[in-house]
Amino acid sequence: MISCWENQNRFCRQTKRVFSYVFGAREARPKNIPFQIEPGNRGRGHGADANLSYNKPMALDSLLSILREDPRFIRNVTAWRTLPAQASQTAGWPAELDTRLSVAGQALGIPALYSHQAHAVEAALRGENVILSTGTASGKTLGYALPLLHTLLRDPTATALLLFPTKALAHDQIAALETWIGALQASLALRPYDGDTPQGRRAAIRKEARILVSNPDMLHLGILPHHTQWLRFFSGLRYVVLDELHTYRGVFGSHIANVLRRLRRVARFYGAEPRFIGASATIANPQQLAEALWEAPVTPVETDGAPYGGRHVLFYNPPLLNADLGLRASAADEAAQLTLRLLHAGVQTIVFARSRLSVELLLRGLRERAARAGFPTEMIQGYRGGYLPQERRVIEQDLREGRTRVVVATNALELGIDIGALDASVLVGYPGTIAATRQQMGRAGRRAGASLSVLVATPAPLDQYLITHPEYFFVRSPEEARLNADALAVVGSHLACAAFELPFERDEPFGLLPEVTPLLEALSAEGVLHRSAERFTWLGETYPAQGVSLRIATADNVVIQTTAGMTLGIMDRASAASMVHEGAIYFHSATPYLITALDWERGLAQAHPGDYDYYTVAAAATSVERLALRETLRRGALTLTDEEVLVHSKPSTYRRVSLANHDTLGWGEIDLPEQLLETEGCRVTLAEALVDVLAQEGIHVAPLDYGPEWPKIRETILTRDTHTCRLCGAPARPEAPLEVHHLTPVRTFLAQYPPSVALHLAHAAENLLTLCSLCHAKVERARGARTALSGLSYLLRNLAPVFLMCDPGDLGASVQARDVESGQPSIILYDTAPGGVGLSPRLLGLWERLAEAALERVHTCPCADGCPSCVGPVGESEPGAKTATAKLLQQVV
Repeated sequence: MISCWENQNRFCRQTKRVFSYVFGAREARPKNIPFQIEPGNRGRGHGADANLSYNKPMALDSLLSILREDPRFIRNVTAWRTLPAQASQTAGWPAELDTRLSVAGQALGIPALYSHQAHAVEAALRGENVILSTGTASGKTLGYALPLLHTLLRDPTATALLLFPTKALAHDQIAALETWIGALQASLALRPYDGDTPQGRRAAIRKEARILVSNPDMLHLGILPHHTQWLRFFSGLRYVVLDELHTYRGVFGSHIANVLRRLRRVARFYGAEPRFIGASATIANPQQLAEALWEAPVTPVETDGAPYGGRHVLFYNPPLLNADLGLRASAADEAAQLTLRLLHAGVQTIVFARSRLSVELLLRGLRERAARAGFPTEMIQGYRGGYLPQERRVIEQDLREGRTRVVVATNALELGIDIGALDASVLVGYPGTIAATRQQMGRAGRRAGASLSVLVATPAPLDQYLITHPEYFFVRSPEEARLNADALAVVGSHLACAAFELPFERDEPFGLLPEVTPLLEALSAEGVLHRSAERFTWLGETYPAQGVSLRIATADNVVIQTTAGMTLGIMDRASAASMVHEGAIYFHSATPYLITALDWERGLAQAHPGDYDYYTVAAAATSVERLALRETLRRGALTLTDEEVLVHSKPSTYRRVSLANHDTLGWGEIDLPEQLLETEGCRVTLAEALVDVLAQEGIHVAPLDYGPEWPKIRETILTRDTHTCRLCGAPARPEAPLEVHHLTPVRTFLAQYPPSVALHLAHAAENLLTLCSLCHAKVERARGARTALSGLSYLLRNLAPVFLMCDPGDLGASVQARDVESGQPSIILYDTAPGGVGLSPRLLGLWERLAEAALERVHTCPCADGCPSCVGPVGESEPGAKTATAKLLQQVV
């Protein structure tokens, strides 16, 4: 008897690659494994691979044997888990399903469904909202395609809207759905509608589309504001499908929830009440996330019936080069060496890096190594946000067809874009969440045979904690995806958009948002809306959606252009402040460009190519203002508060760092406006008694009292130095006052002498120097000024994501040596999403576990006096910082 798997495999060899990607099956995983790496891309075509001489059979198995016997490699492996295969679990075609679909499916070589596909179809046909949360490429598309095709076949007026987070993913899915429509021989108009759709085609699409494939941005900007042109489509809307639902979290997810509120409101106006179906990678709370987005009851389908191939998962900690300093070999260098070995073995590989800059630096280094080894550099490509769409499409095709053997990417390739069947994935640094790690690891793997996934740890405390506690990853469930649809920074703009689409009546609901009318009245008072009797209408001449970005708090991007006028890429304004400021080095396809000018108002950066041998790292000055106090919790000598806060952030300086040895080559100043973020935070304040106890041990966490004579002494030194910086000659400016700097720190004298004698010696004229703020920052960084409080802040911010189950980028931190709220030293951890998504308030209940983990990290770190893996990078920690941080933690744990 021919199995479902054998039939699907045979059909995949006969039909389109993309069809097999979406609906194909794979080998198995064991039920007793407590988690499953997101398996990716099995069942996609490998036709070109067979023509490549270096794609040898069993290449990966041979390399794995070599790695096991390599003492230099294996001594740095902290975990090597082998996950066996799992057989598929199938179910019959649902009896309620239109028989034309089961006939077409069997004609396509699919005699049965995977169990999760069948359960999703049955729930959708019962009229339920459904969320499918199973492995990547497990056939989730079939779970939503069948019910909507069933409905459209039986009701000639019915329509369906499919939303994908990226245009590339949308076009992948269109090809798969076309295969089914062709097999059905049905007249179902399947149409894409996004920013690339020609203007001349749009009117026809609005008239004929039965299945509309788009993205949230186009729905927000191009469909809802013009809903009167879509009367037929909205009147018949029966299904709304959202793929990659796990990506709709944080700021983006909060915006999408409000876009869906607007969609349901418009559909209701035309008499439609669509049902929702979602597909998601494995996360801890798929049902909760779907219900937050759709504001309706949801049926979850989470038991995966697809087969999976075996996988080797390795945790690799780069070797320790200097135990006293805690210095390890570069994670990027170690990953590059491993990737080159994979390239030599003919193993097609994807390498993930945490940032755009990291991708470009790693790409540059890999190409140089490959060229020396005799490989064509075009075999190695980069892939990240900011590349133009046509560039990304070429890279995707070259991966599928085997011409590209290594791709270095950000999480832009986490999603289910068809890139072929790769054999290995290398992660340079922990991606920030278990879910994202499994997604990235799962981008490699075939139906049969082994695949390899390697996590190479960076020196960051979070990476080092995980690399020494691998059970956290292998046993613990993935993280939760959270959003806050009612955040005022988000919902206010969408109320304006909704009022443009349809006037609001007084007391009309907007999803489940409480108290809508007061918000409408506030918008009316600001002149955004016009109130007439019991109705609120939009006042502006243009539609408000144009000014609302779904991904960031601000509404626009910065375009990066060469001095010759060629567009290199785009970047959100928040990132642009630190990445494309004047003087920054911007990398594109491993080529460095110097940003010669940034027009902040116009959103335009000018870039000049050159053979630059350095990169840049920006720093910002941050302060946190309390807006409202929500909860107070006292824990011994600490006070923890849950607050609404306003974060002030201003880019200040940047470093030029050598590409060769990562030494600091120089400094520059950034002159850009302050950015504001209204969010929620957790403030950790030290009691005065604790500060006194630490001071008695020589640990100073509060700013020092320079004595009553200091103002007079300071003015004397400023006059002596003619009110100019002694290093660069810069004069005092209102926005940048001069600093009087102690060449030998005051703390050094206090550690040796009584206070009165210490201050007399410290304030001697020969120990004082006038500096501008930029030169003062350089000198302080070179000497190091990280106190125990700053060391603790560094640890908390890096370890908190482990316990909050969030991405490290979801949290920010600020140290206040003298907090304006209490006058005492404090640390503020805050949500980086506008309005907050409920992360930092949870720290009040997690404090004990977090502090214990921080103390353990300090005690287990092999360095002598602070390093990037514990209290902070070398050069940013004053002597004794590690000991001081440990003593502070011992006082509070």
